[in-house]
Amino acid sequence: MSWFRRTKEGITTSTEEKLEVPEGVWWKCPSCKKAIPSADLRGNKYVCPNCGYHPRINSTEYFEVIFDEGECKLLFENLRPKDHLHFKDLKTYKERLEETAKKADVTEAITVGVGKVNGNKMVCACMNFNYIGGSMGSVVGERISKAIDYCVQKKLPLLIISKSGGARMMESAFSLMQMAKTSAKLTQLSEAKLPFFSLMTDPTTGGVTASYAMLGDINMAEPDALIGFAGPRVIKETIKKDLPKGFQRSEFLLEHGFLDFIIDRKELKQRLSDMIEMLMALPASSARS
Repeated sequence: MSWFRRTKEGITTSTEEKLEVPEGVWWKCPSCKKAIPSADLRGNKYVCPNCGYHPRINSTEYFEVIFDEGECKLLFENLRPKDHLHFKDLKTYKERLEETAKKADVTEAITVGVGKVNGNKMVCACMNFNYIGGSMGSVVGERISKAIDYCVQKKLPLLIISKSGGARMMESAFSLMQMAKTSAKLTQLSEAKLPFFSLMTDPTTGGVTASYAMLGDINMAEPDALIGFAGPRVIKETIKKDLPKGFQRSEFLLEHGFLDFIIDRKELKQRLSDMIEMLMALPASSARS
């Protein structure tokens, strides 16, 4: 048997050269560990085609999924967060806002858009987890409030997609006040006989869960989403007991009556369209004008 032996050092072959793949071309599923082209993930409505895992996405992707042709008009983008309290921990809140603005492709932890869902007009306020963990600050509460006013004025249904770590600590009481503010504003939507759809995604926790996320006329969630006020670890340490399997996941909440149904992201647009036409009680021609 003969063996190949390199007689000179420093010779490289094409097989030894590292191939540089542009960032974002491939996506590896955290659940099944399989890598797929990012284009295939996008084409499958940002759901893993192998195992059905729903990765975290933000308003840009959700608007692409639910609105016709992915087109919508953004509202209230002029409202931006400020450091009213001059808060500082490891760094100032102002510095965090500046750093986040450079990294994120959004202007706050919630983005509001109005567009058509299979021809039916709807306002969607979608949270962005890439903006300080989707935390709820005063501008988040104000954008939701103005979205509700817009819905009442235009006679449109409202969808809020929640994905949040809770209240924004850097705004202290100003953040906590948004729980009461948004909950109160939702009563105006109810009095106007306009439907409010609440979609909870992974994770929906803290003050967001304790306010508008759980107040929908229809409460729905994506599969296996973490939904709760305090996290499982905190609860376990508090009560000193093991928690049931799947505790605080979508399926557990559905079983115990906290959700109306669990919705796959690929079916979301059609389900929203059906609910709008049913709850708005308008003929198709009027609903799509």
